[in-house]
Amino acid sequence: MSSPAQTRTTPAPPAPGRLVAPGRLVALGRAELTLLVRNRTALFGALLVPLLTVGAVRSSLESVDLGKAGTSIAEVAVSGAVGMALLIGVYSNLVAAFVARRETLVLKRLRTGEPTDPEILTGIALPAAVLALVQSAVLTAGGTAALGLPAPADPELLLAGVLLGLVLLTGLAAATSAVTRTPESAQLTALPLVLVSSLGSGLFVPLRMLPDGIAAACELLPVTGMMTLVRAGWTGGADTGDLLGATATTVAWIALSVFAVQRWFRWEPRR
Repeated sequence: MSSPAQTRTTPAPPAPGRLVAPGRLVALGRAELTLLVRNRTALFGALLVPLLTVGAVRSSLESVDLGKAGTSIAEVAVSGAVGMALLIGVYSNLVAAFVARRETLVLKRLRTGEPTDPEILTGIALPAAVLALVQSAVLTAGGTAALGLPAPADPELLLAGVLLGLVLLTGLAAATSAVTRTPESAQLTALPLVLVSSLGSGLFVPLRMLPDGIAAACELLPVTGMMTLVRAGWTGGADTGDLLGATATTVAWIALSVFAVQRWFRWEPRR
């Protein structure tokens, strides 16, 4: 078994500043897109779960007064669906993808060629990331057109939350793959983060509606900062301190995920 720090025998490491070559990145992304399209289960989850989330949240919160939290059922449903698009379409699917490529020795073969480690990981994540961006745009447009939501008050914050979420959940997916033995078990190892985020990161229940102590703890969860930025992009008027705190929390989790990947990510199957 090779360690993450194992050096390549061929070719020589790329020169500084050449960590990512667009041509190789696009080629890797195109190949991964083909595999994603063939995986009907993963594609179904990535495309339909966020859309189904909108209806489920609207029906479950009909009797809840969200005015105290400064939001509405439609806004919670759409922003929660954006979060699910990232959690299911990016995180859950990428855990399975990284494990599948490792177990079929694809990662090992790629690593002996020209692509750098960042190119390999980014190329595998590229189709899922693009799909999540498209879904976020569709949900945003659909929320304003079909649910009567006003246009996002601060679209830059909304976009920043989605982009930070893509980086964070890609890193967490790569880290989670290190403790996942088979693609079939990926749904189990990804489940804890999905459940904890769904319940405690403000996807479906705004943190302002939780007791202060619980809300303070939930603010430290990996996905909470991302969702704070997404929701602030919709509603606007967020406190600067809250936005800086949400950004700092997300960046800290990104740094932790990068460290975990560098330390524990597996490029070959266990022997």
